Amino acid sequence: MYFSVLPKQPHPILSYLRVGRLLYYSLAIFIVESWFYWVKLNEAYTYYSNWIIFFWAWSFMFSFIHIFLVLADGWSRYQNYKRAKDQFFMHGFNRRIVDTYIGSKCQRMAALEAAKELGIGEEVKAYYIAKGVKWYHYVPYFMIKDPWFGFKKHFWSRTFLEGNYKPKFNYSNYQQLVLQT
Repeated sequence: MYFSVLPKQPHPILSYLRVGRLLYYSLAIFIVESWFYWVKLNEAYTYYSNWIIFFWAWSFMFSFIHIFLVLADGWSRYQNYKRAKDQFFMHGFNRRIVDTYIGSKCQRMAALEAAKELGIGEEVKAYYIAKGVKWYHYVPYFMIKDPWFGFKKHFWSRTFLEGNYKPKFNYSNYQQLVLQT
């Protein structure tokens, strides 16, 4: 193990919210949009023609489906966070570990949150900056490289269907860190 003493660890719910904060901001927007489009769809259904009904129905479905996609993405990023935290705890700062999470803003946020909680956040942040990652790089790099990403199983499984990761360590008891089996 790389760390002998850890800073006080936040509650897992707080970590969950910090990891996906950008996602949860967009979740709030999609909820408000869905409500707005639902109101407009009901109005169109009563008073307007079919093409206007179709427009509002499509808009509502787009926003409503994104609510669940954002929730699934947030869950997957939390799994990345837990895995990254275990990796950083066992190996300390390691470029190979950090590079694993460089692909998207949300993955970088998961790795950065895990690193911050272990006291190596500035080192990870400096590494990302040195690799050319800017604060405004929100679109995942794989989306730019491969416009057909949405048709690949790897995208769906890694983005929305990440399996549950059980942490190897009990970080809440940071004075006497115990290997969980």
